Amino acid sequence: MNPSLVRSRRTVLTHGAAAGAAIVLAAAPAGAQSAGDRALVFATLADAMRELDRLGRPEPLPPPTAFDWARTLVHCAQSIEFSMTGFPQQKSALFQRTAGAAAFAVFSWRGRMSHDLGEPIPGAPALEAVEVEAAVARLRRAVQDFAAFSGPLRPHFAYGALSRDDYERAHAMHLANHFSAFDRRG
Repeated sequence: MNPSLVRSRRTVLTHGAAAGAAIVLAAAPAGAQSAGDRALVFATLADAMRELDRLGRPEPLPPPTAFDWARTLVHCAQSIEFSMTGFPQQKSALFQRTAGAAAFAVFSWRGRMSHDLGEPIPGAPALEAVEVEAAVARLRRAVQDFAAFSGPLRPHFAYGALSRDDYERAHAMHLANHFSAFDRRG
């Protein structure tokens, strides 16, 4: 059989399998989700900032997340910052074009992301203990910087190149997914 035809079939099968797996994984609730998940949905980063104001110093819902509130906010700020400066590590271009693109498409269709809430951004600095006020300020600054940013946005480590609108949607869904694991005391 022609070697280029074999490679071509293998590529189609690999891409199809990866995309199918991403759709199944994205459509199913993540293992990190719980019955206490508030299932928030934000259309914009402004929506997320309103919820940040409402939450104040929230408590984790059971079961508790891997990150406390301050580390969660820093993690979310890192993601927004990296969209402007570049992510430290990228998944392969093949992953981004198949599984990553499929996952983002499913999340966008659902209007909601689900991912492991304890998974750090690949290659990002470790999330160290910080005061909640400093973490809130960092996240607000990242959102403001993103709104004012006029340069080219960097490829997402898993989804690849995204438009400004898609990046805002990705950030809003990311914040909603993390904020859903917390709520105000009492």
